Amino acid sequence: MKYILVTGGVISGIGKGIIASSVGTILKSCGLHVTAIKIDPYINIDAGTFSPYEHGEVFVLDDGGEVDLDLGNYERFLDIRLTRDNNLTTGKIYQSVINKERRGDYLGKTVQVVPHITDAIQEWVMRQARVPVDDDDVEPQVCVIELGGTVGDIESMPFIEAFRQFQFKVKRENFCNIHVSLIPQPSATGEQKTKPTQNSVRELRGLGLSPDLIMCRCSTPLENSVKEKISMFCHVEPEQVICVHDVSSIYRVPLLLEEQGVVGYFWRRLDLPIEMRPRRMLAKWKEMSDRSDRLLEHCSIALVGKYTKLSDSYASVIKALEHSALAISHKLDIKYIDSADLEPATLQEEPVKYHEAWQKLCSADGILVPGGFGVRGTEGKIQAISWARKQKKPFLGVCLGMQLAVCEFARNMLGWKDANSTEFDPESKHPVVIDMPEHNPGQMGGTMRLGKRRTIFKTKSCILRKLYGNVDFVDERHRHRFEVNPELKHHFEEKGFHFVGQDVEGERMEIIELDDHPYFVGVQYHPEFTSRPIKPSPPYFGLLLAAAGKLHSYLQRGCRLSPRDTYSDRSGSSSPDSEIAELKLPSIAQD
Repeated sequence: MKYILVTGGVISGIGKGIIASSVGTILKSCGLHVTAIKIDPYINIDAGTFSPYEHGEVFVLDDGGEVDLDLGNYERFLDIRLTRDNNLTTGKIYQSVINKERRGDYLGKTVQVVPHITDAIQEWVMRQARVPVDDDDVEPQVCVIELGGTVGDIESMPFIEAFRQFQFKVKRENFCNIHVSLIPQPSATGEQKTKPTQNSVRELRGLGLSPDLIMCRCSTPLENSVKEKISMFCHVEPEQVICVHDVSSIYRVPLLLEEQGVVGYFWRRLDLPIEMRPRRMLAKWKEMSDRSDRLLEHCSIALVGKYTKLSDSYASVIKALEHSALAISHKLDIKYIDSADLEPATLQEEPVKYHEAWQKLCSADGILVPGGFGVRGTEGKIQAISWARKQKKPFLGVCLGMQLAVCEFARNMLGWKDANSTEFDPESKHPVVIDMPEHNPGQMGGTMRLGKRRTIFKTKSCILRKLYGNVDFVDERHRHRFEVNPELKHHFEEKGFHFVGQDVEGERMEIIELDDHPYFVGVQYHPEFTSRPIKPSPPYFGLLLAAAGKLHSYLQRGCRLSPRDTYSDRSGSSSPDSEIAELKLPSIAQD
């Protein structure tokens, strides 16, 4: 087993996640089986109770693990399926050590950070690195470990010390450290500054880790003189200094690393069992990034949410929209709308904001209402859904978005003016959305309906079933505490509002579709979590097709360009050279 540790210096949020994913991608393109672990030094057990403004969205895995959004990057880049234990937090480590101490496993010893916490970290990493993550169930050969935060943080010290010991435990030829650092370029002089990187590397060395590769994040390509200066002061060869400058698309990052000989370096440094030959798998990344740079036609989607000030709050949603836009050869234009700005109260207080929000909504080609929690902004979302329904604008509601579509229809078409979710109005006479029987109101963390669940299609004629490739059921990831009230279902169906997908028992409403509307779809699950760059998620793909005016012709052709069929079905295997040779992204531009 080979271990590649990615640390960061100078500032957090520097792009360690994308770099770790890209390193994994280029190694996977060599035919290796790659897995990834993300370490977060915070004391929370998992990311489930965070506000999206803290660390961005909460990503959900097949096993129901609520984890850091970087695991979403790993899954999308490497096309793998991770588990909750691939996200390691200080809270998880301390919890496992304290549980051992309570059981008496330490035989009366004083339990300390060194050696007990550091040993627990090393054991966790070695155990998790061996868990298969590909569809073929083969044990991984390389594990990329990303250490969150910045070198020098108090909270990450036990992890740095653990890896200082770890490098000797697994031997030098099996362990390598990539340090990602910032090269600022003050606008006053335009000169690239190396001092922050020098200090960061000195600090890392002082803690007992020597970087093998220094990856420099900068806005423009690194000048040779700067590269040589970093090489001299940071005690590495010039070819060990890698420039990762800003690029037009994150799909270009693996290509950028490949061009600078990163694979060759790993091959020599870690003695990897790979052939040094041109890798065809990276051709798909080149094709994707070239294609995204060349797009001319635009398609705008209004994203109506409550965390719109930080795009990371909807990272997977945005990626799913991008994957779908790329598949239909359109450039995506996302209009972020804070749902509270659409409410009548804003018209009184800030009329300019109100009219700007409505102008954005009315000019968009499609409307997306993503998941969320809490009552703020829900009335604005209902206003947006009502407008999409009446104006026959393509609409997709995800999780809370679907529940609010049910509330909107009940209020305006069934005449139940107080229809609401018990989450927002426990006293409502028409509770169309109720909390689930297994929901435990006492505990917040990990008490939702989480992870991969099966949804059965109840009719053969619905749009979403065709988009999924005419399957009888789909397995998608969930994260919700509330559900549509099944007792009121028949009132909706009589008016043409159909629950076309339900859970295995037929008790939970999973998918809604509306008659006489080009695309009015709601899903209780989160399809964005399983979207991939060359396998877009069908609900999002349908939204983009409808917004671009291509859904009708696409369905008439029998969905033969369905992303599930056109793209390789075997992309879970680690050596996809055979299918990449014939890979062509679907072209739907010629209608």
